[in-house]
Amino acid sequence: MVLGALVGTLVGMTGVGAGSLVTPTLALMGVPPAVAVGSDLAYAAISKSVGTLAHRAGSTVDLRLARLLAIGSLPAAAAMVGILHGVDRSALGPLVTTWLAFALVATALVLLVGRARFAAFAARYEARLAPHRIVLTVAAGAFLGASVTVSSIGAGALGAVILVALYPSMPAARIAGTDIAHAVPLTLVASLGHFWLGNIDFGLVGNLLAGAIPGIIIGSLAAGRLPEGLVQRLLAVVLLFAGTRLAIGA
Repeated sequence: MVLGALVGTLVGMTGVGAGSLVTPTLALMGVPPAVAVGSDLAYAAISKSVGTLAHRAGSTVDLRLARLLAIGSLPAAAAMVGILHGVDRSALGPLVTTWLAFALVATALVLLVGRARFAAFAARYEARLAPHRIVLTVAAGAFLGASVTVSSIGAGALGAVILVALYPSMPAARIAGTDIAHAVPLTLVASLGHFWLGNIDFGLVGNLLAGAIPGIIIGSLAAGRLPEGLVQRLLAVVLLFAGTRLAIGA
C-alpha cells in the first residue's frame, strides 16, 4: 500500500514511476518477473484512469496525441501478447527480466538527461520533424506498446520524453496528462493479455490500488506546480540501481 501511494503520487506529478518502480520492486522481492509485470499492468490500468480524470479536470490532456499513440501501441501490445504466449515458460522469466533491466537503465538515463535538454535539442529540428510528426507519433506508440507489454515500462518516462522530442513546445503538465491518458488503453490491453496468460496476482493489485488511488489524485492536482527535477533525479538513481541488480541477476 505504501509503495502504491508513493508511485501514485509520482505518476500524477510527472507521468513517471508506475512500471519503473512497481515491477522491479516486486521482482526484487521475489515475485516471478512475468507475474510482477502482469500485476503492475492491471494496477496501472485502474490507477492511471483516475489520473486521467484528474488531468482532464485540469485541461492537461491532448486527446488527439493520445489517440495517435494508441493507434500504434494497441496493435503492438496485442501482437506482443501473442509472442509471449508462444515463449516457453522456462524462458519467459529471463526474457522479461532482461527487457526490464534494459528498460530501467534507459528510463534512468532519460531522467538524468532531463526533458529540458531533449526539448532544446528537438526544437532545433522542429521544422524537419513537423511534416512527419503523425507517422513518428504512431511509430513511437508501437514501440511503447511492445515495451510496456513485456516489461510494464515505457508509458511513463520514455513516453514522456518521446512526446517532448516530437512536441518540444508542449507544456510539462500537458505532457504528463497526455502520457497518462495514452497509458490507460495501453495498460488495459496489455493487462488483459497477461490475464489470459495467467500472470496477474489480484491480491498484489488490490494492495497497490489501496495506496495508489489517493496518491495519484494528489499528484495529478500538483502537476506543474511543484519542481520535479530533484524528484526525477532521485528516481533515476533508484532505477539505475534496480536495473543493474536485475541485469546481474538475469
